[in-house]
Amino acid sequence: MSRSSSGLVAGLTAAALAGVCFLAYQASASVPDQAKARTPNASPSAKNNGQGKPENPLALPASSGVGVRVVYSLEDRRVWLVGGKNRVARTFAVMPSTVNPAPGTYAVTSRSGQVSGSDGVTIEHVVRFTKVGDVPIGFSAATDGSMASPDPKKKTGGVRMTRADGTAMWRFATVETKIVVVP
Repeated sequence: MSRSSSGLVAGLTAAALAGVCFLAYQASASVPDQAKARTPNASPSAKNNGQGKPENPLALPASSGVGVRVVYSLEDRRVWLVGGKNRVARTFAVMPSTVNPAPGTYAVTSRSGQVSGSDGVTIEHVVRFTKVGDVPIGFSAATDGSMASPDPKKKTGGVRMTRADGTAMWRFATVETKIVVVP
């Protein structure tokens, strides 16, 4: 191959690469904002939309601290299990109890494999982290799989989750694990 044909090949390659880059840019610029919002974030973190709510409802609340911890959002009825490097290992919806803890930082104080809940339902994987008055507050899963709303006339402190989520919580939240409750 001569020098002139080498230059021609190099020029064509550069032009083709520039064309591909331009087309890729055009494609990404034409994606509707709704589709961009549905794209999951590899490492979710809350981005405020100007109204105090994160754009991604599954995103870890920005005010939830750092380090290994369990984050419980009272308003969102959601829990995040956060491992090292602020990575969300799991997030799931929960059914709050009738008595809620104040926002703040707590630690797991005790755990029980299986007991009867204050509502009479058999529960497992109980992870307690505080008390409000005489009502112990903790996470648990009903052995029958139910996540019904608690009776508003009863003082209960069990934050219910599915059995699979309860198993994940049990494995993650050992005694002294940090629990961060956010509004």
